[in-house]
Amino acid sequence: MAARPWRSLAADAPWWRRWPGVLLAACIGLALLVFGVRVLVVDRLWPETRVQALLDDAAQAIAEGRLDAGDGSGARQLFEAAQALDPDDVRPRAGLSQVADAALVQARAAVEARRFDTARRALKLAQDLSAPRDAIEALDARLRALEAGGTAPEVLLRRAQAAQAQGWLDAGPDAALPLYARVLAIEPGNGDALRGRDESLAALLERARARLRDGDLSGAAALVATVRNYDPGHVDLPDTQARLTEELDALRRRAATHLADGRIERAVAEWRILLAFDAEDATAQRGLLDAGAAYAQRAERYARDFNFADADAQLREAQALAPDSEAVRAAALRIERSRAVHADRGTQLPPQERRRRVATLLQQAAAAQARGDLMSPPGDSAYDHVRAARLLAPDDPAVTRASARLLPGARQCFDAGLRANNLARAHACLDARVALGEGEPAARDARRRLAQRWLAIGDERLGAGNLAGAQAALSAARRIDPGVPGHAEFAQRLRTASLNSG
Repeated sequence: MAARPWRSLAADAPWWRRWPGVLLAACIGLALLVFGVRVLVVDRLWPETRVQALLDDAAQAIAEGRLDAGDGSGARQLFEAAQALDPDDVRPRAGLSQVADAALVQARAAVEARRFDTARRALKLAQDLSAPRDAIEALDARLRALEAGGTAPEVLLRRAQAAQAQGWLDAGPDAALPLYARVLAIEPGNGDALRGRDESLAALLERARARLRDGDLSGAAALVATVRNYDPGHVDLPDTQARLTEELDALRRRAATHLADGRIERAVAEWRILLAFDAEDATAQRGLLDAGAAYAQRAERYARDFNFADADAQLREAQALAPDSEAVRAAALRIERSRAVHADRGTQLPPQERRRRVATLLQQAAAAQARGDLMSPPGDSAYDHVRAARLLAPDDPAVTRASARLLPGARQCFDAGLRANNLARAHACLDARVALGEGEPAARDARRRLAQRWLAIGDERLGAGNLAGAQAALSAARRIDPGVPGHAEFAQRLRTASLNSG
């Protein structure tokens, strides 16, 4: 039998042998179909549809007055998106010109309505989109004039020159420098105003140098700050600042010397001058803490001699300067122990002598209360006299009644300390409340309030990047009330901040 051709054999093969070829042909056909749709439909029709949608949204945004928006919904952003999709399309460029014109309209309306911030933003948008320069400059001049109070610059200039001639440079809105500033806000290139301002600033710097020669560092620093505010690039400013810096360095050295020699009050006064010039002066801040520790040491020396009036006075100075200091806190505890030792010696007196001494203390307390000296002066306040009497005779009914009369004043003192954010004062008044027999529920509530205030102070310090101060505030809060709500969460935030800073 003759052999059959190969093609004939394939054609006559069963269907299950022919399916791979059929599947291959179907895949090729599907790929061609997808490619055609991609080329003919997506590439050609989709961009056009998307651009048109953006143009429609942009036109709607113009109609609604949404010309510029950071979230992309402003007319400017929509036209720019359409332009990015099809750079050859002229419609987005025309739309941006419409936005520029609309921005001028908005700016003009805002100027007349005295909404100056809005006007400035609209003018900036018009300028960014290349609105006509003459229209922008005319509207900008109108805006500056209105911001200056509507007075013509020529009038302001004459008033500034007259104030300068009288030496009235910077003390109120009608002084020379504020008036020159108004002129320059309208006409930044006004030569007469620029010369007048420079001459006035030079005169202020001369006054600053005179105050430096007289030792008035605070006054000199204030004048230098004024000049820097008007013109940080003034030609005479660097020399005066250098001289001020030299004086401030000398003041820091003098303060340190005073503290080392035991003249704490003079050192504190000089560090306060430094802080008045720069509240972030680290040397002065550290100096006040050192002064607080020195006051605490002095208070302990007085307490060892049982001179508790002077000990209390020095301790309160220490607490005012360094309320977070562990050294000051420890000194307060040691002074209380000295007071207790002294009281124990008093209880060993003959009963008649002890009664006489208690009666004298209560009379002194009543006299101080009548004068209004409830919590101060240290050592001679009503509280100090009653506290001494309680140490001598804690169960005496007369002492108990005297304590009850003083409790309301101690509570008011505590509340006033919290309101003034004087937490050292509030803490001292809380101690007084406890010493005068304050009940535990009220004392516990007061401790909680004081500890929460310390946490708030710590939060402010943490926000300012003062990690050491925040830690000290947290420690103070925990000492006052170990269970104060929020202390664990704040401690975790502080640990995180400390790790990040490292």
